[in-house]
Amino acid sequence: MATKPDLSTKNTNTWCPGCPNNMILAATKQAITNQIESGENKQGDFAMTTGIGCHAKIFDLLNISGIYCLHGRTIPTAIGMKLGNPNLKVLSFAGDGDTYAEGMAHFIHAFRYNIDMTLIVHDNQSFSLTTGQPTPTSQQGYVSKAKPQGETFKPFNPLKLALASNATFIARTSARDIPHMTETIQAAINHKGFAFVEVIQDCLIFNLDANAKDKMMYKTEPNTDKTTADKLASEFDYNSKEGKIPIGIIYQENDSPKK
Repeated sequence: MATKPDLSTKNTNTWCPGCPNNMILAATKQAITNQIESGENKQGDFAMTTGIGCHAKIFDLLNISGIYCLHGRTIPTAIGMKLGNPNLKVLSFAGDGDTYAEGMAHFIHAFRYNIDMTLIVHDNQSFSLTTGQPTPTSQQGYVSKAKPQGETFKPFNPLKLALASNATFIARTSARDIPHMTETIQAAINHKGFAFVEVIQDCLIFNLDANAKDKMMYKTEPNTDKTTADKLASEFDYNSKEGKIPIGIIYQENDSPKK
């Protein structure tokens, strides 16, 4: 009988008690475990990169090889790891600030390169590690220490940007739904190309107005039509708690070349 993989570490968990990052960690562990127990991969096949932010503490808690990167540099580091060893299953963990601000150029070009790796973005619509400054997905009116009069700029929609950049795999999931998150991450791992997964999560301390969007979420079937994907991506504008938030595989190009 195969030995169950040991994906835990002895490091102290320093996330806030109840932080949804714990759920993202649990789903990632389960997705990797499923891959190993199915015979698809070994534990040593997996490696990770993380950026700077609350999300990045997953580096201390997930027992796979990896590199703790500079802010905004988790994607190019992951690409380098994949080029160095094409057999690796590379998971890149980043935050919404880490990805869509400092890491924006890397985010866009990663879709062009279509390297066979997975990007998991923890999106709580704030720079929470550095006391809650707004990120490119923060809603207008968000009051923070950095903008005490409120955020004035409209947030952009990263899913629509991914579509415009010729993404071959775009998915969204909820940090509150571990089974769905596990299924989504595993599908991303098995996609042959650059797989982008955005995880909608709350922050317990900052940007509380962006929390509790669960009632807006609904599960959609995996989609391979780009026109439908654009409609799905347009349903949530990141700027209000009105409308609908589709979760699932928003778009997948099945004939994506592996690189």
